Amino acid sequence: MGTDPAPWEDTGAEQAPGTGDTRATSATGDTSGAPDPTPASHAPTPWHDARDIARRAVPGPLPHATAPLGASLGRTLAAPLTALTDLPSFDTSAMDGWAVSGPGPWRLDRPGDAGILAGHVPTAPLPDGHAIPIATGARIPSGATAVLRREHGEVREMRDGRPRLHAQQPAPPGQDIRPRGQECRGGDQLLAAGALVTPVVLGLAAAAGYDELTTYPRPQVDVFVLGDELLRHGLPHEGRIRDALGPMLGPWLHALGAEAAAPRHLADDPDTLYEAIAGSRADVVLTTGGTAAGPVDHVHPTLRRLGSEVLVDGVEVRPGHPMLLARITPHRHLVGLPGNPLAAVSGLLTLAEPLLRTLSGRRAPAPYRIPLWSSVHGHPRDTRLVPVTCRDDDRYGLMAEPLHFHGPAMLRGIAAADALAVIPPGGGDRGTEIELLELPWPADWTHPGPAPAHGPGRGTE
Repeated sequence: MGTDPAPWEDTGAEQAPGTGDTRATSATGDTSGAPDPTPASHAPTPWHDARDIARRAVPGPLPHATAPLGASLGRTLAAPLTALTDLPSFDTSAMDGWAVSGPGPWRLDRPGDAGILAGHVPTAPLPDGHAIPIATGARIPSGATAVLRREHGEVREMRDGRPRLHAQQPAPPGQDIRPRGQECRGGDQLLAAGALVTPVVLGLAAAAGYDELTTYPRPQVDVFVLGDELLRHGLPHEGRIRDALGPMLGPWLHALGAEAAAPRHLADDPDTLYEAIAGSRADVVLTTGGTAAGPVDHVHPTLRRLGSEVLVDGVEVRPGHPMLLARITPHRHLVGLPGNPLAAVSGLLTLAEPLLRTLSGRRAPAPYRIPLWSSVHGHPRDTRLVPVTCRDDDRYGLMAEPLHFHGPAMLRGIAAADALAVIPPGGGDRGTEIELLELPWPADWTHPGPAPAHGPGRGTE
């Protein structure tokens, strides 16, 4: 496949680690501005290997804790969710109508009142040939054989003055009765450890008798946005650009299972960066920019000054090549993202997502592959991450349609995307099955977006 950039691509180069200006570590470990003629250099890591290193960077999830149901939302179960009782815990009515005993017609007991209501306990068995009004969710009286729905029954006054219930449709034994234990028996496993606690899981846990859950906490992340050129308000002007990552990273980290503090904007100053990282007590520090080796790229020198262990220093992926992962202390890590917005997203999903997944105890998503809608240019050596939207095709079914505007500094393409396609070196033709990295939110969050592929703003390569 060709490798020349398409007209809509951002051709700004991504500087590889180990090139450009560097800063030094002195004999005392201080990097206060002294040049370092021999900076540490690492070969870039293949993309899949980098994700695996990030996943295994910590031995397991953070220590689990028990909390009330309402405080457990968004966390991960640290133990299986086991039913504490049968569900339902007694035979209940599935519909409004009448509890009946035996074949009809039935003598109607208590015709003038509401009968058996939810939350009430029947005080007497239902004799054969009798019926009694019953509400949805109410306990079935002993002796009842079925529930006749209200719309299927007719009450008629007989010659003896006693009302009789007649069925307009048969009421075979067991009809519209939810038997005890229909959903589960006490002791049944409802969900395995590692399940995400969603609103529905909270409801299931409450129904099964839980007041609190044992979960893994969400990892805490500090976000440091680097760059003197970044504006936080207003229009770009005079060589300065808006900060696109500060507003984006917190919500994205939350979707990945973390709790992110409000981003801190730091000047391009090595001491400021050192103090911020050294003073952080978060499980993960996330930096943006400064991961290459230019005159104001201070992340590498700061990591050396801190005595950190660099686990990944550059990844064979485009965009996002100069990303890194370092161990600051045995229980604290730093993910360095490139400063370009889409390159930062690439680093977030390549290194931060697997690391946060392990810390939070979340399960790995199942591998997901679909065919390409159209051919995609490939890098000769590196993996590419390309924004795609999913669309149906009569021959192939669901396919990945590559989007325009996917240069390292661009967000226009991914703003309309459903996923990132993992394009191997050399690229892929239409119909080639490729791996997808799904974005951590419903697809409809990103729509309406640009027009389809042949229209403005979207398309194939």
